[in-house]
Amino acid sequence: MDTYVSIKQEVLDAALWLSENHYFGTQLSSGGNVSARVPGKNLFAITPSSVPYHELTSEEICLLDFDLHLIEGDLKPSIEAGMHATLYTRRPDVNAVAHTHQFHASIFAVLNTPIPPLFDEIAMLIGHQIAVIPYALSGSDALAAQVGKSVTNGCSCFIMQNHGALNLGRDLKQAMRNAELLEKAARVYHHALSTGLPITTLPAEALHFWEEIRQTL
Repeated sequence: MDTYVSIKQEVLDAALWLSENHYFGTQLSSGGNVSARVPGKNLFAITPSSVPYHELTSEEICLLDFDLHLIEGDLKPSIEAGMHATLYTRRPDVNAVAHTHQFHASIFAVLNTPIPPLFDEIAMLIGHQIAVIPYALSGSDALAAQVGKSVTNGCSCFIMQNHGALNLGRDLKQAMRNAELLEKAARVYHHALSTGLPITTLPAEALHFWEEIRQTL
């Protein structure tokens, strides 16, 4: 039980940090969602639905199994719980997920445009591309299926068409860091595109080098 208490607090702390730093689009609503896998078990803790994060306590974080049975918690889990369960099933390397509505990444969500590899740290920590996951209705099985198909490329950040972003990590700290890196890349790429000038991306040999480094981290 102590493990569950600790991981629920970690999920709440991450959600509060993301909210306070404007990664959910608004601070007074409950947009986006955060989850973490329970080590060694087919369970995950996730934020509940429709409750502003600053009003939550750690006891109100939901605990689910991968079949979406509620193990602990009195509130309704996030409508995106199925998406999180699918992601954990398809990506054993991922132990934390931050689904955000961060501003600059959302620009590319409505442009339906992936972000290419622009910087060494992005290629090393996120991967070779920040791809776009095709649109499906929020909370739907179709969205969970689209996510399940897309995340197998091994990258750590994704843009969700007309929706938001997914930031993955081996833990919540890493997922939050990746959300920051995604926002940096999206902000720079947006401003670079606005100049109308050619944009350089990392060469193939650099991508290969950083991918090898990624496998050791």
